[in-house]
Amino acid sequence: MSDDPTPTGEAADRDAGGDEAPSDDGATDDEFDRDDAATNGAGDVEQGPESDPLADVPEDVQEYERFTKMDRADYDRVNEFLRERTYITAREWAIARLCADFRTETGVEMTKIGENLPRLVPFMTDTYSPQAVNQARASFEEKVTKAGATFLYGAMSGFYTAEELDDTMYEVTEIAKFLLEVEGVDLSVEEELEAEDEISQVMREVREASAQVRGEEVKCPECGHVHETE
Repeated sequence: MSDDPTPTGEAADRDAGGDEAPSDDGATDDEFDRDDAATNGAGDVEQGPESDPLADVPEDVQEYERFTKMDRADYDRVNEFLRERTYITAREWAIARLCADFRTETGVEMTKIGENLPRLVPFMTDTYSPQAVNQARASFEEKVTKAGATFLYGAMSGFYTAEELDDTMYEVTEIAKFLLEVEGVDLSVEEELEAEDEISQVMREVREASAQVRGEEVKCPECGHVHETE
């Protein structure tokens, strides 16, 4: 057993730290200077220019200005409007328009259309594969053919009088003009009236020709003259 008394309490604490020299973390004046410079911004690394989000977007896509009147349009509402008045969907309408606008000598730029669809059409939120673009275009063309056959049969069959046919043509023409205006086409009043007159004239000729095919007499809706069929 040792004869040395064991220090206790405050003495023990003092003895435990009394022989230790002040700690030196090894930092030099130069290192402190560098730290101070970094804190004050003198040592900042120069940042390069921020990347342009439009750098990879084709120029013709950036300049495309159709559908700008529908910047805040919702797909479901556009689709509902079209389904109530036509056979096509909003997807088919938008892609058919783009396929007509992005057509080159070698064909339609379906990859460009699909990859940039949300940029080109405000109410379209997803990108499409080229196959999906082609499918939507084909669906549009098929529906136009069926709708055209239905309408033309109605016009040629004799189900409508000349006045009824004019009323029908006026109604469908108004819908078509509205869609064109939404796409950004500006039609003057004179252009609208001229187009309506030409369409009416064509439909009268269709009705007269179909009546001749059916062997029926054709009565002019304006003067009442009856045209003899050959």
